[in-house]
Amino acid sequence: MLNLTGIKNIIFDLGGVILNIDYNKTANAFKQIGVANFDDIYSQGKQDQVFDKLETGELASDEFREYIKDIVPSLQYSDIDKAWNAMLLDMPMQRIILLKKLKKKYRLFLLSNTNAIHIKAFGKIIQSADEKNIFDAIFEHQYYSSEMGMRKPNSDCFQSVLEKSSLDPFETLFIDDSIQHVQGARKLKIKAYHLTPGEDITALFPDKVQ
Repeated sequence: MLNLTGIKNIIFDLGGVILNIDYNKTANAFKQIGVANFDDIYSQGKQDQVFDKLETGELASDEFREYIKDIVPSLQYSDIDKAWNAMLLDMPMQRIILLKKLKKKYRLFLLSNTNAIHIKAFGKIIQSADEKNIFDAIFEHQYYSSEMGMRKPNSDCFQSVLEKSSLDPFETLFIDDSIQHVQGARKLKIKAYHLTPGEDITALFPDKVQ
């Protein structure tokens, strides 16, 4: 269980924390459509600068699709989107219930390294999970790297969130499943928790799930 003494704000990562994801599904999907070297250009911990640019909005969705088509010219945009979105799985109802309960006591925010293609795709998952975009009701603000023009773990990304939402880092908890992002938050004195494989946020706040 977390020590929430003095905490007034909680910033959640999305993929791997709230939304279940599996990077291997996207890697396998791309290999199946002919992108044999996908493992060399993308992973959770390290990725080609093309993906970094996609996540900061510097690269448009169609430019990304054309990048993949340069590898396999016969691919259609729909093939690429389907493979790219394969990593996005489900959002368990227990996590939604938890977030609704936490909202009664804390200011909640979402901070995700993501891109326009994924935002559109997980928007449908969110709606199917609760018949509407439940994030609008739960989070005070949703920060997406492709809209911010900056990404985790860079300090300017965290600093922007703190400033735009008037957050005191000493009163703020950040939860992410990537250690480099947790370390980036800690540099700004944000209390950060690394959610390790197999952990679920509902286990961090057991008294709020009942």
